[in-house]
Amino acid sequence: MTTTATNPTSSRTLAMNGGTPVSATPVPFMLPGLAEADIEAAVKVLKSGMLRAAKKCEELETRMGQLSGAKHAMTCANGTCALQLAYEPLLQPGDDVLVPAWSYIATVSMIVARGCNPIFVDADPKTGQIDLTDAAGRVTENTKGIAATHMYGCPVDIDGVQSLARSHGLKVIYDAAQAHLATWKGQGIGAFGDAVTYSFYATKNLPTGEGGMVTCNNDALARQIKLLRSHGETEKYLHEQVGYNYRLNDIAGALGCSRLDRLQKETDARRAAAARYGQLLANVKGITPLGVTPGAVSAYHLYTVTFDPKQFRCTRDEFCKALNAEGVPTALHYPRSLPQQPAFARFIDNQRNSFGGWPVAERLASTVFSLPMHHGLSEAHFAVMAEAIDKVAAAYRA
Repeated sequence: MTTTATNPTSSRTLAMNGGTPVSATPVPFMLPGLAEADIEAAVKVLKSGMLRAAKKCEELETRMGQLSGAKHAMTCANGTCALQLAYEPLLQPGDDVLVPAWSYIATVSMIVARGCNPIFVDADPKTGQIDLTDAAGRVTENTKGIAATHMYGCPVDIDGVQSLARSHGLKVIYDAAQAHLATWKGQGIGAFGDAVTYSFYATKNLPTGEGGMVTCNNDALARQIKLLRSHGETEKYLHEQVGYNYRLNDIAGALGCSRLDRLQKETDARRAAAARYGQLLANVKGITPLGVTPGAVSAYHLYTVTFDPKQFRCTRDEFCKALNAEGVPTALHYPRSLPQQPAFARFIDNQRNSFGGWPVAERLASTVFSLPMHHGLSEAHFAVMAEAIDKVAAAYRA
């Protein structure tokens, strides 16, 4: 990839204002395409006629369990189903559950679907992860659990979460939808908590189109989750309890196994790209990467930065619009904090009065944005991004 700017004057005029873009070909924001090996794996299942959950789902479970440090791994239909399967046996209707104010909605919506009360916890300003000091201040006698998201692929302070949980007898569920192959102090993140959930959605680091997984290390809990996943069935037409049809299928299982073959290499490439971003942004005042939790190694599902409005004569959205025009796509993860979502309005006023608000999460909603992140980023891509970020930052510098 080469830049297209040739005239020194027009090259410094923002493309959105009629100047020449840094690159006429946008940097890919992600690489969702299938490799030939993935297609062959899916076709093999199609030709077999065994489309339901079978050997390929079992293989994916075994391999992901081993890689994540979990004793049990159970595939399911998607990441939201994974959360529901984890929450149902661990939490009871009416329980208060500490949840992140800064996360994707599914982490909390399935808490509400369980009949529990989400107690929103503010975000850490440096990392965007759940703020454990704020969490500790929101614990009451009715608090029974904590659901913590590994935001953007970076593990939360797992030691801190586990310590808080031990102190108050809380169940712990980690939402690792974005954190395949992330580690905590040298261990896979599946080694911690009561349950860990994953998503295999089409844009995730391990994508199968749709799909999910729950991992745990407790035999009895694993059995409960398996029963819930498939109509409470212990043998054909014998149902021990009421359950759901949340099974995956072997086409998706085969895609997952095929993509798992190269996931470590692709994750290493993401980590190298993150290091390159760190160099690129080191001298760009006002654009700061979110930090990595000490002790964690991120999987870098996303590369998310914070925008300091004091350093620029524009808003975050205007800055992103200008970058997009220069050939550097951006995305907002997320444009609203969860307490700002209408779906949770009935929980908010009482919590704000009892515990205070969520100023960090609300600030992140207007200041963070994500830059391209995937295993295919090249030095040519970084050259474009470096020039574009420098150009836009200079144009809007306060």
